[in-house]
Amino acid sequence: VAANFIDGAREDVELPMWIKPDRKLTVQDLKKAMRDHFDGTVLDLHTGVGAGPFEVPYRWRPLTWELDGKKYLNERATATQQTGFSFIAQMRANLPDPIAGILWFAVDDAASTVYVPMYCGILEAPYNYRVGTGDFYHFSWDSAFWVFNWVANQAYARYKDMIVDIHAVQWELEGAFLEAQQGVEAEALALHKQSPRRAREYLTKYSAKLAQNTVERWKKLGTELMMKYLDGNVRDSQGNITHPPYPEQWYRRIIEDDGDRFRIREFPPTKPDSK
Repeated sequence: VAANFIDGAREDVELPMWIKPDRKLTVQDLKKAMRDHFDGTVLDLHTGVGAGPFEVPYRWRPLTWELDGKKYLNERATATQQTGFSFIAQMRANLPDPIAGILWFAVDDAASTVYVPMYCGILEAPYNYRVGTGDFYHFSWDSAFWVFNWVANQAYARYKDMIVDIHAVQWELEGAFLEAQQGVEAEALALHKQSPRRAREYLTKYSAKLAQNTVERWKKLGTELMMKYLDGNVRDSQGNITHPPYPEQWYRRIIEDDGDRFRIREFPPTKPDSK
């Protein structure tokens, strides 16, 4: 059941368990769906006082609370900060099994992560994504989970601005993966005709290399964000420091809450001495 708002009135409607899409979905379509925050709907998490001045599309747990005897709920979007991992399964019937299946695999928040192709025929998980490379109680710079969490948690402080920088690198990496896919699979298919084992070894090395490169690029991104947004300032590519203001609507909220407490008083100038 979901709430539908028409002219400000709430109407509860029953949602279907599934729908048939109008066209065949692509990997990119599903990535976009995984990164949704109710964008453009009445539940859009980028809006409202809970999003803060920089439109953070998350509400920290607990998602339910009670005030003055009334109960409230923050909706949980598809993309959420508490995601451990997510994946998109791509399966093709026209290729041998070790090549036909891909898990586009990612860790942490889907909105600010990178989906790395991991073929179902690989012989071992890439080191950076492997169980034992760090854990929930021990940070590791080798662990994709921790590196992506490190970058995402920086972004939550100034989300509207930082997510633009994150998306640029996200698209750079994922675009390169998609561009290379056809050639990689052609090479794997040629090897598979010689020996299925050789194809699997090739794909294992390929996925491991992409995993390592992705983690290294994400660590670099984290340092770039730290330098660019240090202490609430913004540094451009030439090193010039600027001090962007809060959004106007946020200043209005401050005034609504605090009245004239922060207003600068203008006093008349001191009269010159008549002597």
